[in-house]
Amino acid sequence: MKVIVKFCAIVALVFTACKDGKKDHKTLENTTEEMAYATFGDKISEKDAFTKDQMLAKFENMNVGDTIDVKFTSEIKEVCSKKGCWMKLPLNEETETMVRFKDYGFFMPLDSQGKQVIVEGKAFVKITPVEELQHYAQDAGKSKEEIAKITKPKKEFAFEAKGVLLGKK
Repeated sequence: MKVIVKFCAIVALVFTACKDGKKDHKTLENTTEEMAYATFGDKISEKDAFTKDQMLAKFENMNVGDTIDVKFTSEIKEVCSKKGCWMKLPLNEETETMVRFKDYGFFMPLDSQGKQVIVEGKAFVKITPVEELQHYAQDAGKSKEEIAKITKPKKEFAFEAKGVLLGKK
């Protein structure tokens, strides 16, 4: 009799545990479907990311050479058309940040323009030389005339991403 009672108790626990496990799994699936991201580089989360407006305010308070570790969200304005080795993210109508990837360790899909992203890494302000600006214009598929118009270095808000979440929608 004791064996039957123990067996029934174990069976009840197993079924109860499995039922709860399925419920949690279903909840996780729904959460994942609502926030579907592809991960590039290091695994990061979408939690506590600044908006692009908040990120612009951070950049505006920085000087050339300053760096901060930060995470923010934006949409991809432009991506390198050759390899996906950089992308530009708007911070507002006139201002953007150039994003490169840590240790050249990963690239973005070439068709990712217009998609939402969350990037995590180091933000910094730098002066970009003319040759580098022309190289990026060439990568972006700009015409020779447009590239020739680049004649002055530019103060830029830059970002080195260690991880990126790319929205799948």
